[in-house]
Amino acid sequence: MDDLPVDPDINALEAISNSPPRRKTLYYSQQLRTMTGGHQPRHSNHTRNHSLDEIDILAAAAASDEDDFYRYPITTGSAGGATDMMDYVGMADVANGFDDSQLLPNQPLPEFVGSGGGAGVFKAPIRAAMHPNRPPCLEIRPHPLRESQGGKSIKTIASTDTQLWAGQDSGVRVWKYSDTFDPGTFTGIAGRRLPRGDEETATFHESASTSQTLSLMVDEGSKLVWSGHKDGKVRSWKMDQQFTDGNAFKEGFSWQAHKTPVLSMTISFYGDIWTGTEGGVIRIWPWEALEKSLGLTQEERRMAALLVERSAIDLRAQVTVNGVCNISSSDVKYLLADNVRAKVWAAGSQTFSLWNARTRELLKVFNMEGQIENRVDMPSQEQLVEDEVNVKLVSKGKKDKSQGFLQRSRNALIGAADAVRRVAKGAGALVEDMKKIEAMMIAPDGVIWTGCSNGVLILWDGNGNRVQDFTRHPAAVQSICSHSSRIWVGYATGNIQILDLEGNLVTGWVAHNEPIIKLVVGHGHLFSLATHGGIRGWNISSPASMDSTLRKELSERSDMYTRRDKVTIMVGTWNVSQGRASQTALKSWLGSAVSDVDIVVVGLQEVEMGAGFLAMSAAKETVGLEGSSVGQWWQDHIGKALDERSIFERVGSRQLAALLIAIWVRKTIRPHVGDLDVAAVACGLGRAIGNKGGVGLRLRVYDRLICFVNCHFAAHLEAVNKRNADFDHIFRTMTFTRSTYNNAAAGVSSANQALKNSNQTTSISPEEARPDLAEADMIVFNGDFNYRLFGISYDETRDLVSQRSFDWLREKDQLRAEMKAGKVFQGMREALIRFPPTYKFEIGKPGLGGYDSGEKKRIPAWCDRVLYRDNKAGMAKECSLDCPVIAYISQYEACMDVIESDHKPVRCKLSLDIAHVDKTIRRQEFAKILTTNEEIRSSIEALRFVPETVVSTNNIELQNQDTSNLKITNRSAEESVFYKIVCLGLCSIKDDVKEPEYRPRGSFGFPRWLEVTPGAGLIQPDQVVDVLVHHEEFHKLEDLVEGVAQSWWAEDTRDKELILVVVVRGSCSTDVKMHHVTVRHRFNGNTIRIDAKTQEGNSHQKSV
Repeated sequence: MDDLPVDPDINALEAISNSPPRRKTLYYSQQLRTMTGGHQPRHSNHTRNHSLDEIDILAAAAASDEDDFYRYPITTGSAGGATDMMDYVGMADVANGFDDSQLLPNQPLPEFVGSGGGAGVFKAPIRAAMHPNRPPCLEIRPHPLRESQGGKSIKTIASTDTQLWAGQDSGVRVWKYSDTFDPGTFTGIAGRRLPRGDEETATFHESASTSQTLSLMVDEGSKLVWSGHKDGKVRSWKMDQQFTDGNAFKEGFSWQAHKTPVLSMTISFYGDIWTGTEGGVIRIWPWEALEKSLGLTQEERRMAALLVERSAIDLRAQVTVNGVCNISSSDVKYLLADNVRAKVWAAGSQTFSLWNARTRELLKVFNMEGQIENRVDMPSQEQLVEDEVNVKLVSKGKKDKSQGFLQRSRNALIGAADAVRRVAKGAGALVEDMKKIEAMMIAPDGVIWTGCSNGVLILWDGNGNRVQDFTRHPAAVQSICSHSSRIWVGYATGNIQILDLEGNLVTGWVAHNEPIIKLVVGHGHLFSLATHGGIRGWNISSPASMDSTLRKELSERSDMYTRRDKVTIMVGTWNVSQGRASQTALKSWLGSAVSDVDIVVVGLQEVEMGAGFLAMSAAKETVGLEGSSVGQWWQDHIGKALDERSIFERVGSRQLAALLIAIWVRKTIRPHVGDLDVAAVACGLGRAIGNKGGVGLRLRVYDRLICFVNCHFAAHLEAVNKRNADFDHIFRTMTFTRSTYNNAAAGVSSANQALKNSNQTTSISPEEARPDLAEADMIVFNGDFNYRLFGISYDETRDLVSQRSFDWLREKDQLRAEMKAGKVFQGMREALIRFPPTYKFEIGKPGLGGYDSGEKKRIPAWCDRVLYRDNKAGMAKECSLDCPVIAYISQYEACMDVIESDHKPVRCKLSLDIAHVDKTIRRQEFAKILTTNEEIRSSIEALRFVPETVVSTNNIELQNQDTSNLKITNRSAEESVFYKIVCLGLCSIKDDVKEPEYRPRGSFGFPRWLEVTPGAGLIQPDQVVDVLVHHEEFHKLEDLVEGVAQSWWAEDTRDKELILVVVVRGSCSTDVKMHHVTVRHRFNGNTIRIDAKTQEGNSHQKSV
């Protein structure tokens, strides 16, 4: 001990070698002498076994600049052997004596790269200027940040021949296809700026504010778009109105259809409007009343609304006898007009009702299995629960409040028991619970398609008989659409699949990164709407040869629409050991280092522990609840240290028992940051308890996905394999969801994964099978990973720490060894560690002398780490759309002066270069290519082809009860054709009028005295279809006086005439051909008198 230096704080650092015996290397003690100019005698290299209990690192810090004191020299290539040069990147010129003093601010630090990152789920996702695995698309409305959509979230879309309409939270908006490629402008309310989230949207027009729009319906016959709203009203909007800049357009005509939201709408074969709402209520609004009201002036609108409201036919009341109702009381989510057979389908979550559109009679009630149901009107389970809640809200006594708490506790326990039951019964129970109707559509050949939340597609014939069911994708079906021979299906995963009429899979692609809630066809495109409000248009022929040409040309012009931005992120991690930090400590750790930071992410471990707390947290997670008062305390105090009110904004957080992650964003870049999603995965006892596990946040930054995951892995030196397994489990099963209060529980990630696997009956591509984390442009893992130092004793470790021999200690780091072997954090990067081990310290004891000196004497270790993976595939790559996120670490250090825990907090600064697309410029380039490329123009022109067809006659004459046969012939020997028949207009023939005035009904519907069957269908090559045109005397009760018809068109002394139009298109045509057929009903004196008693079932009901 004679060679011990007199000054233990300073001279020991200069004199003591940093390496074990006989290791030839450049010593930190030599580097320190070089930096300070000191020259001390060389001491022997044997391991020093002295104690650092009385060394106060803070004393040394006071004698020098704090930042310089904690910034250690960079290791040389020889230190630690030749492998260091292979394992670390960014080591140029290190061998020439490069040290911290030569580092400029925000310069890259050397990094260690884990093996195994180039394959499987650990490989960085493929990025390109144009997505290589999907057709090029027309972005009508690029993906807006979710946080920007307050009051403007789009719920549904509908297409006319020239316009795309969208229903949103506060009205409707419309795009003209002719303005699609123009730079985005907003023509709403005068003086308003372009709404946030619509900066790159194509030019649109917006309506005056209304209640939330839930459904849209196009009526080409009346040149109107009908919308159903949350306030129970139905509103009309004129298609051909003049949209003026600076003025919000107004509704045309509206009425109170229901007291509850209008959930669904359709127009029947006869032009009547059908609406559905909550509680199984369906109402019909006869076209005769609508037509009269639409003809009234602006001043008479109130009278017009009253006229329509009084004309309502309540079908639920019509089929209820003595309190017994034959149809379900579940919400009417879907209404579908079957114009092939003149029927209307109504669907709730799991049941259907089938109606005759002409007589408005109930034909059938059946379930998803096709089984006929004889229903008795009883309150649904949802109604019973709602009634129970309402009763509780009325009670105000203390006893009732106590019962409410007990009831909530009971519900939590029931939720936990239910979770156990589901696990015991397997994923099949989940699948059964999720088998609900999510989409409905009629194909051009007359087959009804329904999509379910378990991914099953069910095909029905026109009589409600289940014909076929199959699964083509393991996720929930959200939308279905058809055009000629193609069926498009949109899924909750954001995928679109193309099927043929038999249900065979043609192709598919990932269209959006969120569920596709609506698909419509218009203007030669399929338009898809995702839950985030983004709208994309896909050519109806895609995938086709012109897609490759378009993709190639757009890629070559990528420099024109590429934009680049820089972002600095600071990630902090700290195991707080159930303690609470002082504001000084938080300021030292976070507040002092954020002057140049744009995003701050903080991960905490052991926020709150204890068996009772962990058990209660697990129970809460099963019912979708998370968070605690302690976790809120940490967020509030960290926010205070960051000055969140004036500089930063707290964006969100996720807590899983003892784990907490939260994020703050500088307000100056907040418009470019959003779409926060959260996730949690438990790794504790039975993969169910949150003392160990991971919590994650996913964020969109300049249109690039970045994930942050805070983890706490298994403890103890020997549990290396368990820690590796914890990481793998988190990486593969973490599933992000939108809300922390909506299915964000830890168990949900695992449940969702199990559900996907259980539903998977067909093979899917590797890209679709990748976990959420694998699809991020950048992943940052932080936390208490609990990897220890191996093959070294407590005393040896403390001695080497005192010497700053971190190069040799790194060779004893379990995490580095496991990463090098490719067993954990595959392909991820970590900056060179140049700070002392952060575990384990005695709470309240400062300096390196604070390491655990108790009975267990835990070996100090770098438990607290920050690692990342960006888009880089190799050592160095330029930031571009092919490699959109390039990051490097500019600061990686521990805050050794914080003493409130047995761990030291760590912070890491990452500097990012982000490349993203200017959607407006790319849309303009898209238009230029479409109009200038001859190959593409030829392909588009070829889509207009319609095979030749003929009809047997252009004139049909009918008398009472007559039937005529109209033949439609497909003269093509190779191509199938699809037809539909509409009524262009009708009139009564008057002797004194030479040119009859034809008046169209809603959606070109037919008068109820004429039957046309089938009204649509498929004609195979060289085939003929017979269409029956039949006259049927039929009058409503209000049209009859003593059994004699009284309406203007039912005047039996006059002939009636209408124009029947046969609309024909090819198997993938953007154009149509039409055949006009004149149908005349000639008066016959033998008028059939109708007994009014037979019409009782059709009497209208009083409006509610």
